[in-house]
Amino acid sequence: MERITGQGGLARAAIEAALQAQARAARKIEEQVAAGLSTAAGGAPGAARPPAFASDMAGALRGAVASVEKGLGAVDRLPLEMVSGKVDDFAQLAAQLKQSELSFKFALEVRNKLIDAYRETMRMSV
Repeated sequence: MERITGQGGLARAAIEAALQAQARAARKIEEQVAAGLSTAAGGAPGAARPPAFASDMAGALRGAVASVEKGLGAVDRLPLEMVSGKVDDFAQLAAQLKQSELSFKFALEVRNKLIDAYRETMRMSV
C-alpha cells in the first residue's frame, strides 16, 4: 500500500477505521437478527413462528434499507462539508466513504440472497 499511495500510514488508518466501523455495523445487524429470531420463535428452538414474524422481518428490512439510505445521504453531503471546512481530516472523509460503500455492497448482497431464496422456493415442487 505504501508503494501505491506514498502515504501508507494515512491510507492504512482510513481503511482500518472503515473496516472497524463496518465490523461494528455487522455485529449490530447480527444482534438485531438474533434478537428478532429468538423473539419470533418464542425463545424455544423448536417453537413455531407466529404470523407476526413476516411483519417483523419486513420492518427489519425497511430499517436496514433506511439506514443504508441515510449513510448514502451523508456521503452525498461530504463534498460540501469538506469545501465549507466542517470536515478537515481526509482520513475521516475516506473512512466515511468506505463505510458507505461497504454498507451498500452488504445491502446488495442481502438483496441478492433474498432473490435467490425466492427463486429456489419457486422451483420447489409441491
